[in-house]
Amino acid sequence: MSTKRKGPPSKATNAVKRQRVDVPDYHLTPSVHEQDGSVQWPAPKAQIETARNIILSCADAGESTLIVPDKDADGLSSGAILRHTLILLGLPTDKIHVHLLSKGNTVHTEEERAAMALHRPRYIFVLDQGSRSGPPVVDQEHVALIIDHHHATDTSFPKDALHVTACDSPPVATSSLLTYLICQPLHPKVEETCDWLGVVGTHADLGTTIKWELPFPNMQQCFKTYSKKVLNDVVALINAPRRTAQRDVRSAWDALCDTSDPRTILRNPRLLQAREEVAAEVERCTHAAPKFSPDGRIAVFRIKSEAQVHPIIATRWAGHLTSKNLEMVCVANEGYLPGKVNFSCRIPRCARSKDPPVDIIAMLKEYASLPGPTGEEANVESGDIDRPPLIERLGEDFARGHVQASGGIVDAAEFEELMCNMQIGVKPPKKDTESSPNKKTRVGAIDSGQKNNLMNYFGKTATASNFT
Repeated sequence: MSTKRKGPPSKATNAVKRQRVDVPDYHLTPSVHEQDGSVQWPAPKAQIETARNIILSCADAGESTLIVPDKDADGLSSGAILRHTLILLGLPTDKIHVHLLSKGNTVHTEEERAAMALHRPRYIFVLDQGSRSGPPVVDQEHVALIIDHHHATDTSFPKDALHVTACDSPPVATSSLLTYLICQPLHPKVEETCDWLGVVGTHADLGTTIKWELPFPNMQQCFKTYSKKVLNDVVALINAPRRTAQRDVRSAWDALCDTSDPRTILRNPRLLQAREEVAAEVERCTHAAPKFSPDGRIAVFRIKSEAQVHPIIATRWAGHLTSKNLEMVCVANEGYLPGKVNFSCRIPRCARSKDPPVDIIAMLKEYASLPGPTGEEANVESGDIDRPPLIERLGEDFARGHVQASGGIVDAAEFEELMCNMQIGVKPPKKDTESSPNKKTRVGAIDSGQKNNLMNYFGKTATASNFT
């Protein structure tokens, strides 16, 4: 009986399987407690009560009200929830205005402050815009409430503004979920009107696999009314217009506010077109080759696009790149704003269970604070001894966001200095093999007395085909 010779093992058989990274479910993040022992979630109770009182006062006052939501699905859903709630509470729709920021601006940009002031608002609600200190939202008399979940300190808010933030109440809720939970008890119809908006905003920021278990609210009825697939498709469509080169945030805002049924959004022609534009641009840019820091801690991808695709590509690569040393994936877009670099950083999946946890904001500030040829020494050599340190020159738009997902908008020259501080593209030093006692047994260490060689093995008449 003859037996078939087995072929060589496949590459898949020989490949070392990547170790599965055990990432705890987000809702299981340990919570903090109030002084009375209750769980502090989604934000401190005192802040939540203050926010509810301001919303009720706004509805009762019946005066000009300005909603300033961020451009993404979380921010726009937050604004839509608040708008629906104010209408349910009796505020006329002609008293409610929205201000959508221009590309590259913040609420502190003088151009934006002037545009917001034109509405002469008595109440201003700033949602999901990130938290930072600055002047009052507008110079005229007003009541301002900041609803947010980005990393913040007690002073990270506009002057005289009140705030409610989820950043110190883990598991950190999204701005839309925080807004929903603030508004839910204010009117009996808020839940049936806005529950899907809370899901859309949450899935946009935390991912579509998030488990709606305590402390998160029970959304079973919402998922029965609208399938998860519908709501996840809505996330992609709402996020698409603001990522295009035209930054068409208005189309997404109108789509959320003009319907009570998310299924209608799936047929919106402008949103469908925007999604195709973004998908094509992501495909064009996503194949950029990464460069690493010598210690393998950071991977940087550099792209050039007028579309805001750098966060998508950063999230994508963070799920694919694997290394025991890798802690941050950065995608830098040199084409989004003239003279600027917009960059997004994510923690790779392989590093999400590290102890202590990776803090991207702390990492960015760590490298920006390093002295060296781009820091104090460069100032002395160039004669510019009054030049501020790099971390100061990077500005207020550096290292914003969350400890797990940060980034910034910085001048191109300063970004290059940051890359130098990180030593991106610098190869790690070669190991010293001269002093190794096993040098002769290492690959590349050839014994000059070796008699066995390829010609002995194949014979002196071997042809080139033997080696292919």
